[in-house]
Amino acid sequence: MAPPTPSRLHRHLLPVLPSRPPRASSSFSPSPTQRPSHRPTSRLHCSSSPVEAPLPSAKGGEYRPSFADDFLLAFFRAKMVEEVGWDSQKPGYAGLIEVANRLMVKGKSALETEQSAVRVLQALFPPLLLDLFKALLAPIANGQLASMMVARATALSCQWLMGKCSVNSVTLPDGKLLSSGVFVEKCKYLEESKCLGICINTCKLPTQTFFKDHMGVDLYMEPNFENYSCQFNFGVPPPPLDTDKALKEPCLDICTSARRRREVGSSSGPDGLCPQV
Repeated sequence: MAPPTPSRLHRHLLPVLPSRPPRASSSFSPSPTQRPSHRPTSRLHCSSSPVEAPLPSAKGGEYRPSFADDFLLAFFRAKMVEEVGWDSQKPGYAGLIEVANRLMVKGKSALETEQSAVRVLQALFPPLLLDLFKALLAPIANGQLASMMVARATALSCQWLMGKCSVNSVTLPDGKLLSSGVFVEKCKYLEESKCLGICINTCKLPTQTFFKDHMGVDLYMEPNFENYSCQFNFGVPPPPLDTDKALKEPCLDICTSARRRREVGSSSGPDGLCPQV
């Protein structure tokens, strides 16, 4: 056993002579040219973060969907199609927006559209789960625990619908700060629908109603129609409809329906308010 040890040591310490055959296959050689075959895994981990991390902020909070996100999109769309009774021929998110437009057209009033959207949200959860959450978790600490829970669940599971978002702190009615808010940097649903009425009647109002009536959690959503951001305030009750500033906003400049009305010289409604609200 003594002779092999010096020979191996010599092969490590002495330079390889040109006349000798290459020993690239040897697992004992430290030559840099023999190492790349051991690095693909480490390179994959190093490169994945710089490539993926900038994507959400590359274009107004753009979010790259994963396989799970695609599944959630398909599931949500299927429930909306069941409520509407119609489906779009377009795939993916574009098709979802067309179904949302049809939901708006189907409703005879804004309230009817809101109620349809609430039923869609209910269909996403097992009924027993909603009842248990409302009965067992919502009352704890005056609803603060439930508010923080749903804020984190929203931020983690709804980026496929809204885009990049994060949990932040909001001010509760008693003046206390609580990390029960979700800030959406640029709402994809609003940006793609291009309609204030769709935002209000198929998202904001029904979502507020759903969390309050079926999960026991107050929610006040504050969409910003200038930069398309949105602030979710869980644990904060919404103001009365006649004082909610979001319902007093004029039609969006990008709204295709508003553009057609302007082209024919007709007004979108009193003081420019969206006729769909």
